[in-house]
Amino acid sequence: MAQSGLDLFPYTRMRRMRRDDFSRRLMSENQLSVNDLIYPVFVLEGENRREAIESMPGIERLSIDLLLEEAKELVTLGIPAVAIFPVTPTEKKSLHAEEAYNTEGLAQRTTRTLKEAFPELGVITDVALDPFTTHGQDGIIDDSGYVVNDVTTEILVQQALSHAEAGADIVAPSDMMDGRIAAIRDGLEQQGHVHTRIMAYSAKYASSYYGPFRDAVGSAGNLKGADKKTYQMDPANSDEAIREVALDLQEGADMVMVKPGMPYLDIVKRVKTEFGVPTFAYQVSGEYAMHRAAIDNGWLAEQPTIMESLLAFKRAGADGILTYFAKQAAQWLQQK
Repeated sequence: MAQSGLDLFPYTRMRRMRRDDFSRRLMSENQLSVNDLIYPVFVLEGENRREAIESMPGIERLSIDLLLEEAKELVTLGIPAVAIFPVTPTEKKSLHAEEAYNTEGLAQRTTRTLKEAFPELGVITDVALDPFTTHGQDGIIDDSGYVVNDVTTEILVQQALSHAEAGADIVAPSDMMDGRIAAIRDGLEQQGHVHTRIMAYSAKYASSYYGPFRDAVGSAGNLKGADKKTYQMDPANSDEAIREVALDLQEGADMVMVKPGMPYLDIVKRVKTEFGVPTFAYQVSGEYAMHRAAIDNGWLAEQPTIMESLLAFKRAGADGILTYFAKQAAQWLQQK
């Protein structure tokens, strides 16, 4: 006896729509485009300098002049924005991170140079103190080693203002201090930087996936095995992330970030569903290193694996992805 009801086999065969390429394309729910990609770059002092990052094969630290060559390629590929991460020389690091807001600092000079050469390329700057402190923490510490919130926030405001004055399109506080979004927004408004956007790292977890990044910016050695659990989020928590996002939006964030990415796609989904705001995710250095190692060992196919990983962010609800694969992905998308 035949089954009745349109939802029962064989009346409903889910594989019908999967049979041909054209029908798979017609019902594709999510699409990845170059417009979704943000390329993180590491910049160092000097001229004609490039340094390989051992824990991130294929990624290099570049001096500003070489970064300009890279930026030209990114613009040609249509990548909307870069995120700048400076490598601070040891002699410029200090307990109070004065170099963070130096108007002639590396991040500030890089921003000015990029905006002069490629005004159409969005420039995102990292607002955090860990590249500038001798101890590698994201803020100012007291005698016990605890990161002091309000003093740190005052310096973060100075840092963000120096970036805005240099021409940054987006300042991205990644420090996880309480109240820093409101303080930065107030500072930007008072100084007339009304068009400077804030991308808040609202749900940044105390993750083990950041190791290669800390190698890249030179803060791993300063940390000396210490952690950041007193300000970055517990990986066990989801509701807390929603509270953090809500507060940052109330304080004036234009867009919010979840970091890391793939291990926290559930958080990306919750944020996008509950708030409906521009939501970004960071495919962090540890995720890059794992993919790269498996690909280089022949255990995973390069292009389909990388593109699948990026599509997963879109499926979860991310509007944009910071990824070290951005340039490769843009090249592949251009070939389609």
